[in-house]
Amino acid sequence: MATREKQKALARKVARELEVGTASLKKLKTSARKARVVANLVRGQLLSDAYVNLAFQKRAASEPLRALLKSAAANATERGFDADNLIIEEIQVHKGEIARRFMPRAQGRATPIRKQSTHIDVRLSTRDSK
Repeated sequence: MATREKQKALARKVARELEVGTASLKKLKTSARKARVVANLVRGQLLSDAYVNLAFQKRAASEPLRALLKSAAANATERGFDADNLIIEEIQVHKGEIARRFMPRAQGRATPIRKQSTHIDVRLSTRDSK
């Protein structure tokens, strides 16, 4: 392995050791725009407050996001961090694949339907580290 690549690999390893808890959700069947509205509500909040806020949201993306936060919290507690001090440091919502379908219309025509998906990444930190 070249020296520069070795340094990059070592830097990634050190960064992984310093992480508190991460989780990612791939191919959520909703558009990124709709999921970002819910993600913006909980960004930067304490984890327990985020659970409460998501429990009372009527949007469809709130339940998968709540499960994702639960997974990230479980990853953090597995690494030995206290779940009461966890904060949502970063939450990113990316566009996923778009499945293209067609709906038949009048006079032999067809109109396209775009079924969008979303990828969500969450990184937690402790309240003390901020």
